[in-house]
Amino acid sequence: MSLGDEPGYGDGSRGEDRGYGGSGQTRTRLPGGAGDVYGGARRGRSSSRSLVTVVGVVVLLIAAIAFANRGDDSTSADTTTDKPETSATAATGDRPVGSKVAGIPAGFAHNPQGAESAAANFAVALGSADMFSRTRRDEILSAVITPSKVAEFKATLDQAYTPQFNRNLGLNEDGSAPQGYTFVSRTSPIGTKVTESTSDSATVEVWCSGLLGLAGENSTNPVTSTWFTITAQLEWTAGDWKIVTHSQKEGPAPVPGDDRASSADDIAKAVEEYGGFTYAR
Repeated sequence: MSLGDEPGYGDGSRGEDRGYGGSGQTRTRLPGGAGDVYGGARRGRSSSRSLVTVVGVVVLLIAAIAFANRGDDSTSADTTTDKPETSATAATGDRPVGSKVAGIPAGFAHNPQGAESAAANFAVALGSADMFSRTRRDEILSAVITPSKVAEFKATLDQAYTPQFNRNLGLNEDGSAPQGYTFVSRTSPIGTKVTESTSDSATVEVWCSGLLGLAGENSTNPVTSTWFTITAQLEWTAGDWKIVTHSQKEGPAPVPGDDRASSADDIAKAVEEYGGFTYAR
């Protein structure tokens, strides 16, 4: 769940009903079975198969030795300090943040990479179930929004997270889940991209997957998944990155797979047992 999901805020929406595909089954015919027409023939190839097996083991052993030697920096003759190029999904090597404010990672690097890390972690916080609690929401906004914009954000979101809106989601008026149900609202960043940056400002796009719904046996709002992209304009203030503006749009969304939808109990158990991450670009 993120800011753009609420009525009257941004242009994003995650209210669509999403279906779940069935589970496909594939039958695989294994060779050498009773139905194999060659089942009892060509025994003369056993020596060849043994040779292939031995050669395969030797190749794997050589590869393992080469890999081990490559990872031993102490014996490497390469003394350069240049870092290898990284792929779009690889970490750059900078140390992640080591502190938190209101439970949210803080103390990001003063560079574009730090801005990306901040935007990803802020997306998680702003899309969490904690946003449905007035007290917790105010704490989150104070931690991630630039000080001059905090009051504006609070006023806007107070008008969005209304008792009626909570009831529409199947929640109690205060945003808590009814007894016997588990409310799920999670945002998971898939990737980040800086579109503009200066020494003290950056615009970052965060591609996300999200979960939203009420897990319970008789829930009329089951947990569904959505895909969306958040755009956050950040500024460097008081020694850290903070959000100035925040918006959201749908997608990019992949083609749904053939996974069978899990039961409400399985979803509730997963949400309770699996914690989140601190994201670092």
